[in-house]
Parts: sequence; C-alpha cells; structure tokens
Amino acid sequence: MCCVSAAALHELTDEQPLQVQVAVPNGTHPPQIDQPPTKVFRFDPRTFELGLASVEAAPGELVRVYDPPRTVVDLMRLRHRLGESTAHVALNRYMSRRDARPARVLEYAHALGVVGPVRRAIDVVGAR
Repeated sequence: MCCVSAAALHELTDEQPLQVQVAVPNGTHPPQIDQPPTKVFRFDPRTFELGLASVEAAPGELVRVYDPPRTVVDLMRLRHRLGESTAHVALNRYMSRRDARPARVLEYAHALGVVGPVRRAIDVVGAR
C-alpha cells in the first residue's frame, strides 16, 4: 500500500480513498486484483524498497505498506496528483507524533528528489 491508503492506515489523514493505492516497481506487471478496487502507482525500482515495511492486516496475513515517513514524502512528491492539502495534513500529523523522525523524512526526501519542498514544509510546520 502507498500514498493515501498508507496515510489512512498510519492515521495521517481522515481521507478514505475509493481505491486501495498500491505501488509496483516501474517495468513490472501490476497484480491482477478484482476486489477491492485498486489504483496502481509505479515507483522507481531503485527506491522502491525504501521505507517499505509489513503490517499484519489479519492474523497471519502480512501486507506490505510504506512506513509513515515514506508515506509523507510520497504524498509531498505526488501532491500535484493527490492534493496539496492531503500532503500537508499528513506532514502536520506526522510531525506532531511522539515518534516523528524529521531526519528520516528528509533522508527519504533526498533519495526521492524532493528535499527542497519537503524541507520548506517541515520548516513551516516547525515555525507554528
């Protein structure tokens, strides 16, 4: 899971996407999933595993999902498609958590080529 679906799982948004958002590496075939409805995002294979973790969706059933810092960065880098407000709400909620790791967010942002916008957004959040 990625993007808004991951943000909902991590309680970084109140939005519930109409489709489960999943990521696959560029150049691979997406999984054929009939239910629930899905939206496939294609991510660079060089950074695909960055921040990818597993959560137990049901007893013994693991689902791969991006961790909260990667989710925030993905929402920031895809804000033109997913909404500026969605990205900023997720960042605000993440930064207000006790376990927030701004350095990890910036590390991921650097690896994904969006360190400038993410750093500026973190500075705005910190100035409040």
